[in-house]
Amino acid sequence: MFQVRTDLALEAREKFEEDNVEIKGVRLEEEQATSDIHISSVVIETENGAKAMGKPKGNYVTVEAPNMIEEDEGYHREISIQLSKILKRLLPQKKDFTSLVVGLGNRAVTPDSLGPRVVDNLCITRHIINEFGKYVIGDSCHKSVSSIVPGVMAQTGIESMEIVRGISKETKPDVIIAVDALAARSTRRLNRTIQITDTGINPGSGVGNHRHALNEKSVGVPVIAIGIPTVVDAATIVIDTMNNLLEAMNQAKQLRQLGSSYEQLDMVEKYQLVHELLTPQLNTLYVTPKDVDEAVKRLSFTVSEGINIALQKDGECEDANQVQ
Repeated sequence: MFQVRTDLALEAREKFEEDNVEIKGVRLEEEQATSDIHISSVVIETENGAKAMGKPKGNYVTVEAPNMIEEDEGYHREISIQLSKILKRLLPQKKDFTSLVVGLGNRAVTPDSLGPRVVDNLCITRHIINEFGKYVIGDSCHKSVSSIVPGVMAQTGIESMEIVRGISKETKPDVIIAVDALAARSTRRLNRTIQITDTGINPGSGVGNHRHALNEKSVGVPVIAIGIPTVVDAATIVIDTMNNLLEAMNQAKQLRQLGSSYEQLDMVEKYQLVHELLTPQLNTLYVTPKDVDEAVKRLSFTVSEGINIALQKDGECEDANQVQ
């Protein structure tokens, strides 16, 4: 049976709600952070819940901001602040911890370049602290932060997990923050949603390229993953379109019977039907918005600012990358 591909735990849980199925061991908490920012927390507490969801036990926090695609600096700043608050809850609860930020993805492919672009905008301090001590860059920027962009296996011939594990053994960070582009089930969440989880990440899983997991078990260090969905597959777009069509059809009495049989199918059955109807050339097609280049550039600043705020004392530090 085909599974609807999504990296978002919130969407995986919504599928069970659509089927009127209750999942034991999975808890949902919701919060309206501001009038335009909604935060949902999916907590998978048991192994049975993890098996049903198809995701490891842990915390999955989703920040939904419908206007995140807009060029509003104040709004994006608020998103960064909310992201930093979530990160602070998941980061080690001690004063001076060291962190390694991993920018996953392919810099040459725009929808997959979120991770590398986020790393470009980070406040990197490890080399300065190791050489001169933390006070040389000011008391407000005292935590040790390093970063790496491992590329993708097609470029390096090496699993991202292997590269990160090797670096982790040498630098011994207290926590790893992995940033990657994700795949969504719903087109309305493209470039409008941020997921933060303490369970790590499977690079490439959203588009069917299953690489080795990057998590505490594989690298020996707690891994926090941050992702934004930038693509959906062709079947998802067709399903969204058909659902919108049926909604319009239901408003016309003479067309209601035509859509009744399709409406009786659950989400997985709809996906399987559409997947089979699409030609072999289209059922592996992934689609991204036409303005993805501007969106990824803008969102990379939003995510990097949230990480900088979370990792520094008050989020204000000089550009450490300028100090040699």
